[in-house]
Amino acid sequence: MAGPLSGITIVEFAGIGPGPFCGMMLADHGAEVIRIDRADGRRGGTTPANTKDVLARGRRSIALNLKSEKGVDLARNLCGKADGIIEGFRPGVMERLGLGPEVLLAHNPKLVYGRMTGWGQTGPYAQAAGHDINYIALAGALHHFGRAGEKPTPPINMVGDFGGGGMMLAFGMVSALLHVANGGEGQVIDAAMTDGTAVLMGMIQGMRNMGVWSDERGANMLDTGAHYYDTYETADGKYISIGSIEPQFYAELRRLAGLEEDAEFDRQMDRSAWSSLAGKLADVFRGKTRDEWCAIMEHSDVCFAPVLSLAEAPEHPHNKTRGTFVEIGGSLQPAPAPRFDQTQSVVPKPAVESGHDTDAILYELGFDADACTELRGAGAIA
Repeated sequence: MAGPLSGITIVEFAGIGPGPFCGMMLADHGAEVIRIDRADGRRGGTTPANTKDVLARGRRSIALNLKSEKGVDLARNLCGKADGIIEGFRPGVMERLGLGPEVLLAHNPKLVYGRMTGWGQTGPYAQAAGHDINYIALAGALHHFGRAGEKPTPPINMVGDFGGGGMMLAFGMVSALLHVANGGEGQVIDAAMTDGTAVLMGMIQGMRNMGVWSDERGANMLDTGAHYYDTYETADGKYISIGSIEPQFYAELRRLAGLEEDAEFDRQMDRSAWSSLAGKLADVFRGKTRDEWCAIMEHSDVCFAPVLSLAEAPEHPHNKTRGTFVEIGGSLQPAPAPRFDQTQSVVPKPAVESGHDTDAILYELGFDADACTELRGAGAIA
């Protein structure tokens, strides 16, 4: 097996969003991730995985009935041989199933027990339902996404589910696994999307503490308040992105956009001029197509890139050269990231249907064909 996590076994209790994203990251980098799916074929209320399901790639699947005592016993058996588990149920659900940390860590003291929730295991909101939009709202992030005078706009579900949630849990899992490798004991990771989102806002919080960031939406350097850090429409109705913050990059923007002689652009950091300068830039960029601006500004120090759709991004020469996207199961998907020069990750295998590997995994646990038939007849497995 390839990847820096080769030799690590993770049991993933199937769910949606950030939990599977964490499982994907661990699997992408070499961990063997065994997903426990529901015996009725559904995963966390969603349809079964198929080969185009990016978040479910790279795992094996065993379908257990966790409402069955024998099904729960099988889950305990799996967790007893694993290095870590990840689960994304509401607080208390795993305890009611008989699969809580006290039970599993008593059986396997080196186990890293990763818990993914929106609000966290404790606090007044802990038992409430929620989604990404709610978590980033409470953490103070959503307020800052949007243009001046407009309502907050959620950035899809990148910040709470994946940045503050799944990626933070993956970091926690690897950190705790390293602690075990260094002689420590297993432990529980309480990964809350509210906490993770607050951490992601650390730089902005720091800027606010220093008095250089306003709570006024769309009025700051990085939130479309500044003319030199924004997107602009081109003549063909497409968009480009500009991030010319530093003086040398701003000077290059002026040069390539033909604005060197316009003295008003000398007022780069004068907030009172930002709106007027943005209007002038908008007029300039509407004068050429996106491809024409690419020919002028790509590979320069403007800090420029075309705004590409998911259909366009895999075809851009930079992404093609780096292999940023790969074909898996007949569809283009993002390649594993980051990259390692000594333990390079292989292209992940496509997602499998729920329960695809049930019998094979049970054989590895010591169950023979007759035992599998008995378990299936008892409703413990799919």
